Amino acid sequence: MVSAKVRYELRDSVAVITMDDGKANALSHEMIDGLQACLDTGEREARAVVLTGRDKRFCAGFDLNAMTSSHEAARQLVTAGAELLVRLYTFPRPVVLACTGHALAAGSLFLFAADVRIGVRGDFKIGLNEVSIHMTLPIFALEMARDRLSKRHFTSAVTQARIFDPDTAKDAGFFDQVEAPEALLSTALDRARRLAELPEASFRITKERERAATVKLIRDTLTADMAQLTSPR
Repeated sequence: MVSAKVRYELRDSVAVITMDDGKANALSHEMIDGLQACLDTGEREARAVVLTGRDKRFCAGFDLNAMTSSHEAARQLVTAGAELLVRLYTFPRPVVLACTGHALAAGSLFLFAADVRIGVRGDFKIGLNEVSIHMTLPIFALEMARDRLSKRHFTSAVTQARIFDPDTAKDAGFFDQVEAPEALLSTALDRARRLAELPEASFRITKERERAATVKLIRDTLTADMAQLTSPR
């Protein structure tokens, strides 16, 4: 246990990190700090990571109380979230995401940061709804989406705020595969264990090279972009 909202468990060589705030798994500073602490531990002692959520709720996006309280509060929270997502995107160990349900706004950005994304079948909403709530999607989110989404679906997913079900989300590039609820975690653990067998140095260096251009663009634009951040309404 790391915090009341994030749990950490080492299963053989795989770190299992679970987000569970008992509600919609909103991305608050407490949640972000808990995830960062779990990644610190996982980087020290695990060969791969599985990131998952609570039943039927993976992550509903940034905490709306903070996002609507003031421009500065929104900027600080989104900046902290961006740093977390970039860390996941560049994490030196394989990251497998087991999406347990709804993943909206910042919740769906986790899907772009992981190496393998496994969704769960069901009546769930997946997507970037920022434009529909009067927000301009930040550059870091756009660029991570550009890297992982299908070109056929990029504009509808990003600019038109289309929300997908799990199967259409797979076609769009949010997921690599979709599983039944009872098979989700075991499938994610199996994928993580197999990825953990890859030579560590060659995996890490190749991943760095694969994602270097996107990371550089995000780093070069993050401060100015956060200064222009809009709040949802």
